[in-house]
Amino acid sequence: MSNSTITLPGLVDLHVHLRDPGQTHKEDFLSGTSAALAGGFTDIFDMPNNQEPIVSVQALDNKVASAKRQIVCDVGFHFGSLGDNLDQFDKVKDRVSGLKLYLNVTTGNYLLSPESLTKIFMAWDSPKPILVHAEADVIETVLKVTAETGQKTHICHVSCRAELEPIIRAKEAGLPVTCGVTPHHLFLREADEQQLGNYGRMKPALKPQADLDYLWDNLDRVDVIESDHAPHTHAEKDEGAFGVPGLETTLPLLLQAEREGRLSRNDIIAKCADNPRRILGLTPDSTTFIEVDPVEFKITNDNLQTKCGWTPFAGRTGYGRVKTVTLRGKVVYRDGKIMAQPGSGRVI
Repeated sequence: MSNSTITLPGLVDLHVHLRDPGQTHKEDFLSGTSAALAGGFTDIFDMPNNQEPIVSVQALDNKVASAKRQIVCDVGFHFGSLGDNLDQFDKVKDRVSGLKLYLNVTTGNYLLSPESLTKIFMAWDSPKPILVHAEADVIETVLKVTAETGQKTHICHVSCRAELEPIIRAKEAGLPVTCGVTPHHLFLREADEQQLGNYGRMKPALKPQADLDYLWDNLDRVDVIESDHAPHTHAEKDEGAFGVPGLETTLPLLLQAEREGRLSRNDIIAKCADNPRRILGLTPDSTTFIEVDPVEFKITNDNLQTKCGWTPFAGRTGYGRVKTVTLRGKVVYRDGKIMAQPGSGRVI
């Protein structure tokens, strides 16, 4: 590979948890969007399982207001539902990027019964996707409802063969289904949790090596790589909170995997920029791009922009340090420093 600077389009992460409002002790819009820029992400999309779930116009208004004061990259929002707020959909569908549903227990116990799925899918009268946390035990239910309704569906953080295999079949059958995988499900396995302890605790849980092999072998059937950036304090992780931060480590892990021949540069661009833009209906912008120094380095907990201050990938080899981020023609990040003013990012 050439030693010259790597230039990539601004990366897009359709799945982050910035914790603002309500839990800003572990992340807020300023620290979270700063972490995004440090990782090369210019557009990120925040999930609705805040301490007060984003299931009403008022909750969305409060969240957007907080974001507008702080963000240094562009941010969009997903709305939430437990099936009892269908009257809110028409009021928010033009203001959000998708609808997020949870069918398995995760942070916030924001859990939906599978029986509610069909009415929610039918009520979401929008070409924007429904994003679903659906692990192996409920994946077939989601795909069945997708087939019945024709609703555009994105399956988040696919972690194992039992989840990806039915998605591949659904794609082959022509269903409007896309899916994402996270770096932690590509680079960490069940055995790593013994070393990491609670810092390796997440939902979906880490899987055996055979599942990682299946994900890698079928990466061409995966549409996006999404960080599922989910920061928690050390104390919260000690108590068993689910989730790990990922915005600052996704790109260096993928560029290192490229050096090892596990995926191509075109794969990275497709799964971290082109495909998420296509899924969310975003227009590419040639004046938004990142420049990366092609250097190998050890990932550490030092100098992270995320407020939580740790990564499960500490000690691993990464490749490529983000040198500059240019957003709509303006340099917003250079050599480890945020150059943008809080509030200068756009709400998408």
